[in-house]
Amino acid sequence: MTDDGTETTRDPAGRTVVTLDLAGVTDKAALMDRCARSLGLPEWFGHNWDALADSLADPSSWAVRPDGADERGLVLVVENWRGYAEARPEEWQVAEEVFAEATDRGPGLFVTLGHGGTGLGDSS
Repeated sequence: MTDDGTETTRDPAGRTVVTLDLAGVTDKAALMDRCARSLGLPEWFGHNWDALADSLADPSSWAVRPDGADERGLVLVVENWRGYAEARPEEWQVAEEVFAEATDRGPGLFVTLGHGGTGLGDSS
């Protein structure tokens, strides 16, 4: 577990697994803050889409990389994303594109959507 409470584990391939929990995130600013905290991005992280894409593609900017993470990679599991997707569908579409692009830009990062959580329209 990191200093900010982010839990990291390893998958069977030895990759570091980090959970990006978006519970309560309903706008871009909160998404950027949550990404910065979960990945331990540097203070100079720009909190915009380009900066997020660049940071995701650069393993040296992740503070959550234990020894060997550069070689084995990192799995970013996005949890509780549905509330943000429903509150800001256009922003969520951009976020999904950034995550997909980061995964495609090179070895090392795999982004996957985990449990979506309850949406804004769900009463349960």
